Amino acid sequence: MTIKLRLTILNFFELFVFGAWLISLGGYLGGKLHFSGAQIGSIFSTLGIASIIMPAIVGIIADKYLPAQKLLGLLHIVGGIFMFYLSSITHYDGFFWIIFGYLLVYMPTIGLANAVSYSILEDNNYDIVKVFPPIRVWGTIGFIVAMWMIDFLGWTQNANQFLFTAVFSVIMGLYSFTMPNVPCSTSKSQTLIQRLGLDAFVLFKDKKMAIFFIFSMMLGIVLQISNAWASEFLRSFNDLFPDSFAVKHSNILISLSQISETVFILTIPFFLKRFGIKAVMLMSMLAWFLRFALFGIGNPEGIGLGFLVLSMVVYGMAFDFFNISGSLFVETETDNKYRSSAQGLFMLLTNGLGAFVGGWTSGLIVDHFTQNGNRDWTTIWFIFAAYALVLAVIFALVFKYKHNPEAIKEVKH
Repeated sequence: MTIKLRLTILNFFELFVFGAWLISLGGYLGGKLHFSGAQIGSIFSTLGIASIIMPAIVGIIADKYLPAQKLLGLLHIVGGIFMFYLSSITHYDGFFWIIFGYLLVYMPTIGLANAVSYSILEDNNYDIVKVFPPIRVWGTIGFIVAMWMIDFLGWTQNANQFLFTAVFSVIMGLYSFTMPNVPCSTSKSQTLIQRLGLDAFVLFKDKKMAIFFIFSMMLGIVLQISNAWASEFLRSFNDLFPDSFAVKHSNILISLSQISETVFILTIPFFLKRFGIKAVMLMSMLAWFLRFALFGIGNPEGIGLGFLVLSMVVYGMAFDFFNISGSLFVETETDNKYRSSAQGLFMLLTNGLGAFVGGWTSGLIVDHFTQNGNRDWTTIWFIFAAYALVLAVIFALVFKYKHNPEAIKEVKH
C-alpha cells in the first residue's frame, strides 16, 4: 500500500472507534441503564476532563520516551481493554470510572494520530497542507460508518457497541505498530505548561484576545450537549412513534450532523475571507441556537421530522465555524512566540473546560425538567437555544474586530 493509503486507513479507524459508541451512549445510559440526567451529564463531562489532563502528557511521552506510532498503538490496545470491561458494567459508579479511564487513553490519540500522519508525510516529502486534509476527512467518514453499523446491527441500546469498539480498538492498535517509525524528538521539547497553553495566558492582557478566549470557553459549553442528549431525546418518542425512522434509526439521522461537517468545512475559507472572524463566530452561535431550537420543535413525523433534519444540517456550520475558524483566528492574531501555546489554550478552554462544564450542567438542567421519568424536552432544548442566542447577542456587542481579508491569505489551512 502507498503511504497515503496507509494513513487514510489509520485516520479512518481513529475516529471509527469513537463513532461506534459516542452518539448512541446517551440513549443507552438513559434507556437501558436508566441513569439520571445528572449521571449521564457527568459521564459526558469526562471527555472534557480527559481533554484537559492527557494530551500534553502523552505529547511529552511521544517526544521523549516512546515513538509516536507505538504509543498510539499501545493507547488503543489499552482502550480496547477498558471497552471490553465496560460492556459488563451496569451501575453508575463503575461505568463512570471505566469510561473515564477509556477516555484518558483515547482522547490524546486524536492529536497523536495527526502528529503521526504529519511526520510520516514530511518524511516522504509530501506537502502536508495539500495532502493531509483529504486523508483526514476519512476520519469523519469512519465516524459516520461506525454509527451506521451500530444502528443497522441494532446495538444502540445494547452493550455490544462497547465490545464492537473494543475489537476495533485492538485492531487499530496493532495496525498502528505497522506504521513507519516516528522517532522521539531530539530537539528541545515544550514544557507541560507550554503544551497546555498556560503560558499563553499573557494574551489576556490584550482585551480583544481576552474576550475571544472567554467566549470560546462559553461556546465550548455547548459542544457536547447534542452528543450527550440527541440519542436519548429521539428515544423518548418510542411510545408515540415506535415505527418512525427517527426512532428506529436514530444514529443514521444524527449522522447527518457529521455529514454536514464535511460540507461546511469546505466553505470556511470563503466565509472567513468574505466576512471575517466576528461574523463567522456569530454565524456559529446562531447555528447553535437553531440546532437546539429545531430540536425543541421537532418530532419524528411530518414537518417535525423536517425540523430534526434541518437541525442536523446546521450542526456543520455550528461546529466547524467555531472550532476551525477559531483556531485560524488564533493563528493569525497571536505572536509567533505564543502561537503554539495559544492553540493549546484554545483547545483547553473549549474541548476541555467548556466541554466539562457543558456535560455537567446539561445533566442538571435535564433532571430539573424531568418529572416521574418524563422529560420536558421542548423546554430543555429551548433553554440550550436561549443560552446560545444570548451568547451571540453579547458577543456581537462586546467583541470589537476590524476584518482584514488579507490576513487570511497568510495562513495555510
